[in-house]
Amino acid sequence: MVHGWANLSSSVDSVFLFIMTISVILLAGTTGVMLYFVVRYSRRRNPRPENIEGNLPLEIIWTAIPLVLVLAIFWVGWKGFVFKRTVPKNAMIVKVTARMWSWGFEYGNGAHTDVLKLPQGRPVKLTINSLDVLHSLFIPAFRVKEDAVPGRETYLWFQPDREGTYDIFCTEYCGMGHSQMITKVEVMPVAAFDSWYREAGKTAGAAAKGPPPAPSGSRIVQEKGCLGCHSIDGSPKIGPTFKGLFGKRETVIREGKEIEAVADEAFIHHKLLAPEDARIKGFPPIMPSQKGILTDAEIGAIIEYLKTLK
Repeated sequence: MVHGWANLSSSVDSVFLFIMTISVILLAGTTGVMLYFVVRYSRRRNPRPENIEGNLPLEIIWTAIPLVLVLAIFWVGWKGFVFKRTVPKNAMIVKVTARMWSWGFEYGNGAHTDVLKLPQGRPVKLTINSLDVLHSLFIPAFRVKEDAVPGRETYLWFQPDREGTYDIFCTEYCGMGHSQMITKVEVMPVAAFDSWYREAGKTAGAAAKGPPPAPSGSRIVQEKGCLGCHSIDGSPKIGPTFKGLFGKRETVIREGKEIEAVADEAFIHHKLLAPEDARIKGFPPIMPSQKGILTDAEIGAIIEYLKTLK
């Protein structure tokens, strides 16, 4: 079993090993008894079958033993469950937003990232919600998993024990881009995290106080998860590559008919807000609408960014 790197890992692993050990013993025991019965009571040894009456003590034993085992499994699992749901009062809170097909993280200082940044050795509470369909946040190295449910806030907590970078997956099927809904957890030394947190807070605070700066198209397509389905280097993905897209003549399917369209500013703007109206030929109609997610300024920034990807 791969080593876990959070405080919850040992409790999860111990329950898993406990259940696995019981299962292996029961499998071996049951198989052994079956093989013994096959030989012992074979037709060659017993040409004339006999009627075997019930055995009350034996029946009590094979009822009591599974009952004890099930209660033991429940107790071990219950202790781990209570521990996992009891969040320390000093836990740092990070808001997690799931959408098709990306993750977003918001910190108490107003900073936003698409990679989860955490301090080593400090408890963290993740509050999780979804903007569209069911998702499920899973960090294998920390042995934590929690569903992201539209219209409901869920949560989990853990304390990362080792510096490093770890994978985050979505483990609830959420459409064509499900397998690419991957990001990272970056666990940093406390001093490095505190420094990053202060600088990120200053940037977020300055943006909140003054006039909003011109959004960066490159940053937006990363933070909003666009690169989960679109590449910027021409490589194939679920959706068309951004490289060379602006100004390109595309065959689109609208109301079941193929028509020619130029990917200009108006086309891209409309495509982001109402992708179901027309899809580019050769790609599945799975892009979610960005209405209410992207502002006009952000859409404009994305368009300007696409112009640079020749």
